[in-house]
Amino acid sequence: MADQPYARFQSEDLILRDELAIDRTLLANENTLLAYLRSALTLVIAGVTFIHFFAASWLLWLGVAFVPLGIGVGLFGGWRFWKMQKSICTVRSHNQARTS
Repeated sequence: MADQPYARFQSEDLILRDELAIDRTLLANENTLLAYLRSALTLVIAGVTFIHFFAASWLLWLGVAFVPLGIGVGLFGGWRFWKMQKSICTVRSHNQARTS
């Protein structure tokens, strides 16, 4: 059941309301990806700024920590996006196969 979170919809046809909900979920998924990427870019830029412009050793180490953290946040956001996108495509293709 964990691999197919929408398995309960397989026994019945989706109606227009459900199809619109899938579209809203797609847009929300893209919005979440953009938020992750925005946060990742902010962390990387802050890290590079700390490394380049500040001489205090603790700020240098903070900058060194921020750069890989930002890259990790970006990769995690991309991973979550593709995982959810796969689930959404599964539901949509199943619905289209039933209506065809």
